[in-house]
Amino acid sequence: MLHRKLYQLYTDGQEVWIYLRDQQRLIDRARIVDIEGNVVTIRYETEEDDEVCAWEEIVNIESIGSISRRLAAVPRGSAELPIADECPEAEQLPKHSSETEHER
Repeated sequence: MLHRKLYQLYTDGQEVWIYLRDQQRLIDRARIVDIEGNVVTIRYETEEDDEVCAWEEIVNIESIGSISRRLAAVPRGSAELPIADECPEAEQLPKHSSETEHER
């Protein structure tokens, strides 16, 4: 089943977070670039001091403990979220006026 999910993530081309249980480490924002038999090739970048390093690693499927992917990201703070014109009113976020904010 893991092999099938890996192939799906590979074809989607999404960034994944991979935990390697034999090395007890997490690889952030990797891309699966090839799957051949029980071997997965991944690419990722790391920041070290003042340089960015690109890595390509060949990993045995059996050493993969878990894989995660980001479903969505929302900016922090009071940024105005864009709303599509065709968004139904029932699905829109409630609008906070400055009056209600001061009353709290």
